[in-house]
Amino acid sequence: MFGNLGQLAGLLTNPQKIREGMDKLQARLGQLTAEGTAGGGMVTVKVNGKFAVLSCRLSDEAIKLQDREMLEDLIAAAANQAMEKARQLIAEETQKMAADLGLPAGLNLPGLGG
Repeated sequence: MFGNLGQLAGLLTNPQKIREGMDKLQARLGQLTAEGTAGGGMVTVKVNGKFAVLSCRLSDEAIKLQDREMLEDLIAAAANQAMEKARQLIAEETQKMAADLGLPAGLNLPGLGG
């Protein structure tokens, strides 16, 4: 553990590198997309890496059901699935950024995923 302190201390002396890494990460998160589905594909929700909902599609079959409560549940389930997938993508991207900055693997810092 204490061996990692030297790497961390070296990084802290270069705040510009940290800022550039975070800027790249933020730009990348806006480009990431994750999709969740529910009801056997009746509902599909797409979110980006900033957890903004980009789209929500209902199949013709879902609309024909005319069951408001079930549709609400399916939309929530699809959105939750999409957000969980987005969290996984964000964790992968933050790990890549940390590696690019020279941080040791497995070092869990707040705001850097993991």
